[in-house]
Amino acid sequence: MILADADTHHVPGLLPVLPFVAILLCIAILPLLKQTEHWWHRNTNKLIVAVLLGIITLVYYHFRGYGFGHGEHAAEPGFSTVLSVLDHSILIEFVPFISLLFSLYVISGGISVRGDIPAHPSTNVAFLGIGGLLASLIGTTGASMLLIRPLLATNSQRKHVVHTVIFFIFIVSNIGGCLLPIGDPPLFLGFLRGVPFLWTLGLWKQWFFCLGILLAIYYLWDQRAYRTESAADIARDEALVTKIAVGGKINFLWLAGVVLATATLDSSKAFPGTDWTPFPFLREIVQLGFVGLSLMTTPNGIRKENNFNYTAILEVACLFIGIFVCMQVPIEILNEKGASLGINTPNKFFWATGILSSFLDNAPTYVVFFETANSMTTVDGPGTIKLLSGALLREDHLIAISLGAVFMGANTYIGNGPNFMVKSIAEHAGVKMPSFFGYMVYSVMILIPVFILVTILFV
Repeated sequence: MILADADTHHVPGLLPVLPFVAILLCIAILPLLKQTEHWWHRNTNKLIVAVLLGIITLVYYHFRGYGFGHGEHAAEPGFSTVLSVLDHSILIEFVPFISLLFSLYVISGGISVRGDIPAHPSTNVAFLGIGGLLASLIGTTGASMLLIRPLLATNSQRKHVVHTVIFFIFIVSNIGGCLLPIGDPPLFLGFLRGVPFLWTLGLWKQWFFCLGILLAIYYLWDQRAYRTESAADIARDEALVTKIAVGGKINFLWLAGVVLATATLDSSKAFPGTDWTPFPFLREIVQLGFVGLSLMTTPNGIRKENNFNYTAILEVACLFIGIFVCMQVPIEILNEKGASLGINTPNKFFWATGILSSFLDNAPTYVVFFETANSMTTVDGPGTIKLLSGALLREDHLIAISLGAVFMGANTYIGNGPNFMVKSIAEHAGVKMPSFFGYMVYSVMILIPVFILVTILFV
């Protein structure tokens, strides 16, 4: 029997990593196979898979002991080990993660943007640009759900719409969310690990650069597409006009409350300007309180108009409860062996994080390389950021990991949660979206050259 204590750290082998690999492969492959597509569509089945794989990981730690965090949470083999793993993975990480996503998802679902204006290229660029900004303020999921339906309605008289939805996924569902921890799940996991809340604002140059290039490419593309539309479709688009209107505006106040609570109610440090330290889970209680206010104050019919339901956020919860348990093994390995992997420069971190974020979920991928970089930083000095937890991290490594996870989640339908959601909504609206690999033709052709420029200029 292998013990894990504060003085002795035994690194897990590759076999215990299999549950983590299995759950990510299920996310990547099962929706694409005809034999499993419908079975996997049910959130109950996702939860069964996640819980079973999580139990396998807990059984492993029950017999092996727990040495996460270089002994900080060490536990002897036995039931105390299981409790220690659950405390770290569920209470410390999963609960804050899902509370924030749930709050942003539900509150943004109470805001409706309705109307149908002429679908000129400049109109679509405005939609994408606004979405690229909102993604950091209300999350990529919230911004995607808020804007995709009015964008589709605006373009409903046009035949060539596929490229518009694809650029929407690029900008609103991914790249736009890099300015705040609430923008994209990977960045919030970094915040939970001690990255200061406003640190991500320092990524504004990369955000602005990518959005500027993508909006310019889209504008030229859409101008050409607009000229190929039939005269009858253009005339119908110009004639069928409904003024843009926003419903449920009270929810912007509740969204601001969630952002403020997330930034200030951290139980590991004092409330800004005071000696008072919030008690554990006060942040999550306040977030859910704003959800309750949203549900009570949103005008009747707004969520029905948005076709709002809880399916998408329940899918995230079902999967991530297993992911957070299973990923304790690879994180422990990276804590001990990360420095020997050969990923030791910002360029390597950017592309390694990005490539895995393209085909796996970008949130756990971020965590894996975050821990790798953390294990490699041992000396405080110029260019080193001190996390709120007291750990050290080279800032250029953290920048590369953050950009790789957020930006390259756009490379495939499975790189980030909103991607598939936008694809599904577009298909229900009659847009014939490309296949998994068809979408990748667009991303490789458009995004990879942009990311090469990001590497040269910023990483």
